[in-house]
Amino acid sequence: MAHLSITTSAAEQIRRVLDERGHGLGLRVSVKPSGCSGYSYVLDFADEAANDDVSFEEHGVTVFVAPEALEMLDGSEVDYVSEGLNRFFRFNNPNVKDECGCGESFTV
Repeated sequence: MAHLSITTSAAEQIRRVLDERGHGLGLRVSVKPSGCSGYSYVLDFADEAANDDVSFEEHGVTVFVAPEALEMLDGSEVDYVSEGLNRFFRFNNPNVKDECGCGESFTV
């Protein structure tokens, strides 16, 4: 069974944005072919669950993963970090074999 974990920091940010939006079930994560290394993460907020979504719940929030991305994301940790003025979701993905220099895409 595939697994994806959510840090406390990521859960707090997901909850914060959902509260600001006033609706939504959680964060939707998928991947798309992109960049010089192969794939990039795609994040959106899920307002409804698709029939084939796989969901992971932790710290009171839910992350929905598209089935075609599940194998690439299996074992990943979704984190939310602040680096200087930048704040963003970071994926600690054990399946990544290489990343491009700018950090926008990865290979599995």
